[in-house]
Amino acid sequence: MAVKFSQFTVGSQVSDIDYVVGYKSTANVQIPIGLVTANTTYSIATAQAGLNETITLTGSDSSTDSITLTAGSNITLTDDGAGNGFTIAATAAGVSSITATAPINATASTGAITLSLNDLGVTTAKLADNDVTFAKLENRYTVLSALGSGTTFALDFSAATTFTAAASNAATFNFSNAVQGQVVDLILSGNFTITFAETGSTFNRVGSVEYDGTTNNILQIICTDDSTGAKVYHYSVATYQSDSTPG
Repeated sequence: MAVKFSQFTVGSQVSDIDYVVGYKSTANVQIPIGLVTANTTYSIATAQAGLNETITLTGSDSSTDSITLTAGSNITLTDDGAGNGFTIAATAAGVSSITATAPINATASTGAITLSLNDLGVTTAKLADNDVTFAKLENRYTVLSALGSGTTFALDFSAATTFTAAASNAATFNFSNAVQGQVVDLILSGNFTITFAETGSTFNRVGSVEYDGTTNNILQIICTDDSTGAKVYHYSVATYQSDSTPG
């Protein structure tokens, strides 16, 4: 006797069913319920495996499948300890060792290393031609020093290359810190006696022109010997006036 689908008893769970009926072509078939039960579901878990990390899938059918992630160079895999995941961290490859050659100095060859430039370590060969600029020279070769008006002046050769001064009475210029071959210009006014002074030093005037306090003067002074306590200076005197037509 044929049974209508509407006459079937409705099952509430898989265990209520032994077979599922159907058709194949024109034939009736019975399909055991075990062949059409729900798909397999999986749970996932992670675990540390030395430096590596294992991911395991456990099926509802009790099957297990595992894959292992292998930490490469400078990679760290760290499980969260609860099996719920892991962290991937990367570190930059470090320098294994450093060899320093003069004028560079290294405090060590491995580990924490400090590099420094040795004092007096830069030689001419390390400098490019025409690469030392005016601004890189010390003050004795670049600076203008205005000494103002007075009777006692400090002519410090390390401080400037050009000095200006106005004598308000008999004036003394105290020399210091000159080096061999250094030339300074002293632009001077004031109709008073001028004296150069430095303990043990010798001052030689070049030519016959003397200081003329009634006009503007420029004195060019060169240190020809910077021996300690016995320096030698040569200087020349010239007057000047405003004139844009030297010829």
